[in-house]
Amino acid sequence: MAAGGIVGPVAFVSAWIGCGLATNGYSAVRNAISDLARIGAPTRAAMTLGFVVFGVAVPGYAIALRGTLAGRAWIAAVVCGISTLGVALVPLGRGTDALHGFFASVGYVAIAATPALASAPLRRAGRARWATVSLVAAGVSAVCLALTVAGPAHGLFQRAGLAAGDAWIVASAVAILAGADLRDPSERPAP
Repeated sequence: MAAGGIVGPVAFVSAWIGCGLATNGYSAVRNAISDLARIGAPTRAAMTLGFVVFGVAVPGYAIALRGTLAGRAWIAAVVCGISTLGVALVPLGRGTDALHGFFASVGYVAIAATPALASAPLRRAGRARWATVSLVAAGVSAVCLALTVAGPAHGLFQRAGLAAGDAWIVASAVAILAGADLRDPSERPAP
């Protein structure tokens, strides 16, 4: 299940990069990722697939995260995946852009909250470096995603914010797959 934390982000980032490069006139700096899945977009199917793979894989990863890290970070990861499925199910251009924006906003909060909520349990477990990296990833993600509402470079800020959260998810999934138990020693099951 932890592999979902690699598969989901890699599929999502690959979709937005590939679809963006394949679309004439599309700017990763000025245009939102969801424009690639907009009704009528030539890349709609591929970008929607990227959303769906992320939306299914990340909640699976969240179950593995729950088993290796105390706290509620896993809940934020589940919400992140489910909200991404909402983004896929309610594409732009259908007259439901506000609902699409709601799902995207929930996903933004959840992807920044995942590493933020992991920081304290990691610190308690004696993983100070991981805790600090988690706070940095959460901060970069939150600030960049908040900046998506300000100005013409919202596509760039969206990608930077999502990439920070995605990178943390991938790194934690790799750690889980490598056998790391990120819980406080007192919370681990007896051998």
